[in-house]
Amino acid sequence: MALIIQMTGLSGSGKTTLSKMLKTTLEEESYRVALVDGDTYRATLCKDLGFDKADRIENIRRLGVVAAELSKEHDIVIIAAINPYEEGRRLLQQDNSNSQLVYIKCDLQTLIKRDPKGLYKRALLPEGQAGRIDQFTGISDVFEIPQDPAVIIDTAKTSPEACIAQLKVFVLTHSKVNDESFRTI
Repeated sequence: MALIIQMTGLSGSGKTTLSKMLKTTLEEESYRVALVDGDTYRATLCKDLGFDKADRIENIRRLGVVAAELSKEHDIVIIAAINPYEEGRRLLQQDNSNSQLVYIKCDLQTLIKRDPKGLYKRALLPEGQAGRIDQFTGISDVFEIPQDPAVIIDTAKTSPEACIAQLKVFVLTHSKVNDESFRTI
């Protein structure tokens, strides 16, 4: 059974970027890797969900089901999603005993500076102003810091290349992918 990596962190912390880089790095070494990107699934499988706590936990449950299915044909499955509640993270791990939680940490000041999608700018607009995002995780909605992640990657202090090196070591030591039977021949 594949290792499922659950990457959690605030918007703009680097979850998707690092997930794509890690996927490419491992595929270059013949590992079968699947990526379940929260943004992609929010627009498709989970488009009926809102952003209250119950819907966010349901979103993660669905991503976990997709990851479990993909794990049948892959060595490693990476879920990149904000997943702001400890309850959702814990449930995903309970449903997938082969999963590991990776916290992609980044301080708010760095996230506001990066703001690749312009979301923080909109979330920080005055209440009632046109274009303001309500229920924005980390600003006007909760993000519970993971209590017991398997690894913490601080993207504000570490280069993407160093993050990938750290993630690669983590993946290869916490999974069965070192066994040749888990590699594509």
